[in-house]
Amino acid sequence: MISSVLVANRGEIACRIFRTCREAGIRTVAVHSDADDNALHARVADAAVRLPGAAPAETYLRGDLIVRAALASGADAVHPGYGFLSENAGFARAVLDAGLVWIGPPPQAVDAMASKTRAKRLMGLAPLDPAAVTEGDLPVLVKAAAGGGGRGMRIVRRLEELEAALEGARAEAASAFGDGEVFVEPYIERGRHVEVQILADTHGTVWPLGTRDCSLQRRHQKVVEEAPAPGLTEGLVKELRTLSVRAARAVSYVGAGTVEFLVADGRAHFLEMNTRLQVEHPVTEAVYGIDLVAEQIRIAEGHALAKEPPPARGHAIEARLYAEDPAHGWAPQTGTLHRLAVPDGVRLDTGYTDGDTIGVHYDPMLAKVVAHAPTRAEAVRRLAGALESAAVHGPVTNRDLLVASLRHEEFTAARMDTGFYDRHLAALAEPAADPYAPLAAALADAHGRSRFGGWRNVPSQPQVKRYAMAGQEHEVRYRHTRDGLAADGVRVVHADARLVVLDVDGVRRRFTVARYGDQIHVDTTRLTALPRFPDPVARLAPGSLVAPMPGTVVRIAEGLAEGATVQAGQGLIWVEAMKMQHLISAPVAGTLTALHAEPGRQVEPGTLLAVVQEPSS
Repeated sequence: MISSVLVANRGEIACRIFRTCREAGIRTVAVHSDADDNALHARVADAAVRLPGAAPAETYLRGDLIVRAALASGADAVHPGYGFLSENAGFARAVLDAGLVWIGPPPQAVDAMASKTRAKRLMGLAPLDPAAVTEGDLPVLVKAAAGGGGRGMRIVRRLEELEAALEGARAEAASAFGDGEVFVEPYIERGRHVEVQILADTHGTVWPLGTRDCSLQRRHQKVVEEAPAPGLTEGLVKELRTLSVRAARAVSYVGAGTVEFLVADGRAHFLEMNTRLQVEHPVTEAVYGIDLVAEQIRIAEGHALAKEPPPARGHAIEARLYAEDPAHGWAPQTGTLHRLAVPDGVRLDTGYTDGDTIGVHYDPMLAKVVAHAPTRAEAVRRLAGALESAAVHGPVTNRDLLVASLRHEEFTAARMDTGFYDRHLAALAEPAADPYAPLAAALADAHGRSRFGGWRNVPSQPQVKRYAMAGQEHEVRYRHTRDGLAADGVRVVHADARLVVLDVDGVRRRFTVARYGDQIHVDTTRLTALPRFPDPVARLAPGSLVAPMPGTVVRIAEGLAEGATVQAGQGLIWVEAMKMQHLISAPVAGTLTALHAEPGRQVEPGTLLAVVQEPSS
């Protein structure tokens, strides 16, 4: 029996596995980088071990340090989590060689399937040779062989762009997975991303646990996932299950894994097999009423699965909540997460708690929110409502995008595909903002001010406050009167620092207000308090390119120097943050009059990188 588990991962992943271990009475051990010294997963574990001598971005890729930590902490088993070393056969062997229990598939199965190129050959397929790609093969997709999550992935529609895409994908894959191998395959424009969760024991039983649809993807990263995949024929579902079991048996698979397909025109195209638990596994757990991590542990202890899995019930849907700013190219955001809370009735998997800091070194996902209901329509409605009313106070997030996506007619009718955001992102990214939120913020801030130089018998000038909301500035006017606070167009029923009640055309509306310095949250609307008179010195020159997020300059366009002529949209500077590379392009055609970026430079949000000046007319 396993008595103590070290989780070779961080954040939400480690916290989720710890939860199951605690329920089973198993001691938990965390590992952490210096950057994660005070992270939630390090705080909630029974023991935590610092991984010394590695840069934060590399720490969780150091298998030697993790095995040493397991032995030092007295753990008798290692769970790899999902991501980092979870699909590294060498790490699995090192764990086993150290006499520890490996809660994962056999190393030889990881070897066979962890590389997408080897997996395709095992299934009788072969990727394209990059050197042999022709115009007739386009569009193609460049992918990392050793990992997923959108890292190292590029769509190529023009042959002359292939070499740059390969170079960029290799660099990103090496940074994320420690392996720069990439491959090329045909890109199917209007397919659906469908996968099958499998669970296999050491006694020859393989469970294909239904299907999941993960078609809503941005930058090739999954955003919304659901189970079962809607709208598939019985014949196609049977084929997907059969192929998944075949893939598992082909490598004598043990444990939890996922077989991924692209479904188009009623046909299933094998993509890869992930030899690990997936981020989206909670939707399968909800539908089948099982704990996949608990089953992984039981399998590692040698227990047999039942001959058949439990029956599926209802529908589940999951949304990934990210700290990212749509107004700045969806750049990852950092800072303090002041509050994160969702309504009862939905599942929240997160690696953060109120007051935690979102750092620059790792993935910007804050949480997964999961809803389960008897039908798909009910599950979608429940999740959209929960996200809409959740308290998410801190950096800008993709919450509004998630709510709008779940309510889009193409999604509610289950007609989505992997090109959903290519078609709809601009419209869906419009921030949701309550027009009365600035007034509520101003009235909450003004609470009690009438005691200090308050109302007068004679008419006086109204008080004025300015806020930034949804990318625009809003000016609010209100007055202190004998009867309290007043504003034009509404009746102020109540106002204090946390609650404002307004009567708007006979309808009473309540606004909950939370303030953290200049950042204000009025229900789900995020505002920033602005100075009454803006500082003219703070303005940047037209054409200034600034860092949208904290990170590292990793690349500058070849030959780029001050005085160079650039075209609108031309890629100039690449900044890496949270293991993703972000391209900063010329906003206009003109001359590069200043270049402050250089490879290796650490930058903060707003750091001036370059200036492109338009030609004078």
